[in-house]
Amino acid sequence: MRFPGATHPGAARHLDRRGAIPATVAADIGRLKRGARAACPPKPPAKAGSPPQLACFFVLLSALIAPAPILAGADRPPNILLILADDLGWNQVGYHGSTFYETPNIDRLARRGIRFTDAYSAAPICSPTRAALMTGKYPARLHLTDYIPGRLWEDKPLVTPRMQQGLPLAERTLPERLKERGYVTGLFGKWHLASDYEYKPHRPMDPETQGFDMVFHTRKPEESDIKAGKADAHNAVEITDHAVDFIRTNRSRPFFCYVAHNVVHTPLGEEAALIEKYRRKPGSKLAENIPVMAAMIERMDRGIGRLLDTLAAERLEQNTLVVFASDNGNIAAQQDQVPFRGGKATLWEGGIRVPLAIHWPGLTRPGAVSHEPVITQDLFFTLCDAAGAPTGDLPADGMSLRQHLRTAAPLGREEIFWHYPHYHHLGDMRPASVVRAGRYKLIEWHEGALLAHSPAVSLFDLVADPGENHELAGEHREVAERLHHRLRAWRKSVGAQEMTVRPESAATRPRSTAASR
Repeated sequence: MRFPGATHPGAARHLDRRGAIPATVAADIGRLKRGARAACPPKPPAKAGSPPQLACFFVLLSALIAPAPILAGADRPPNILLILADDLGWNQVGYHGSTFYETPNIDRLARRGIRFTDAYSAAPICSPTRAALMTGKYPARLHLTDYIPGRLWEDKPLVTPRMQQGLPLAERTLPERLKERGYVTGLFGKWHLASDYEYKPHRPMDPETQGFDMVFHTRKPEESDIKAGKADAHNAVEITDHAVDFIRTNRSRPFFCYVAHNVVHTPLGEEAALIEKYRRKPGSKLAENIPVMAAMIERMDRGIGRLLDTLAAERLEQNTLVVFASDNGNIAAQQDQVPFRGGKATLWEGGIRVPLAIHWPGLTRPGAVSHEPVITQDLFFTLCDAAGAPTGDLPADGMSLRQHLRTAAPLGREEIFWHYPHYHHLGDMRPASVVRAGRYKLIEWHEGALLAHSPAVSLFDLVADPGENHELAGEHREVAERLHHRLRAWRKSVGAQEMTVRPESAATRPRSTAASR
């Protein structure tokens, strides 16, 4: 088994000679997790911003984990290959109509299976989306609603809640549930769910303690790497190398291969000749077409092609469920999200509408297109369903897409929600919460609601106006009031952390509250 050495200063690997976490360490991790769940039940969520509770992390080491059975034949569930891009916009894949960005392998996956026009990330920023993917829960329920560690913004008129720092060990993660079904699990790339960026193998909340057997961890490069012209600065090739080896090594047993790319997160950089290729391409001057991003995406796409080719070479294509998605939209100031408004760190469509393609052999129909609104948590429930992993202990924050993939029947879900009680240096959006119900999307502006400024809410018809240019709250007051009520009720039901008025801002607060009705 081949494991190229990590060349990026933020890259690390923790694998024994066989590529697996040593059994003694795995046993310790299992005991730690069980103790965390016993000492810190997941409901109610831990108070956000409090330091990690050591009593939940370090418990008496008492018993070994029984290894999960390896299933074979008709009882064997499908392998799972989950590919997550970082900050990739909805309009940066060929199958959504781009003729500038070249994504032949992502497009190949979409042609083989189903693509979603109305797929959403669970948050407009990375850590909460990744937490939702690992747990099946709304970020608001987890009290993990911004990138880790986040920022308090003490100069703003509203007080930002102190959120959870890292994904709690008490959560039963997707890889843990899959391991109970006999899967071997591997993470290759970005994690960003520990208490800080500094990966330390087997540290509480780093990936080995959250269910991953094999880990090759990387993070975005430093600016100095880009200026020095470092080859593969975003580790796209290394990530692919490790994932390919993982698939080949574990071809005889069910595997969960989580490929979490750093492309196209800033800092931006690629091979000069590849960037020049896109600079010379027609359309390179348009605000949505960024040559350096196109070069980065091409390298990532090549790696995805290698993964798909490996499945074919190992005769695993027909028993491997493949998913491609992004954690949030791109940065609007760097790449226009047309036809959508806004970008990363905003709850405009450009911040949360993302590419999603799924190929489930024997279930999805080649070339299928779905217009159903779906969200990150649905991937968690879908993959658990595919593996036969029970999820009855969880709230219904998402749903399995199996039946929809098979029959195209409507999901029958009334609403999906977002809660972002934070300021961010990116984007043109203030703290907000959102509900999408059918064609309508309602935004509650927290400053407007708490400071009695106008507007408190905005309403948009996404079918007629996907760019969110025409505000309808005044025209459709009944719809706006109904959805606003549903949004507030949802926040209460999940125990969402709410913003409060900063004391020095209260003096400027208007006495009238008409705008917040």
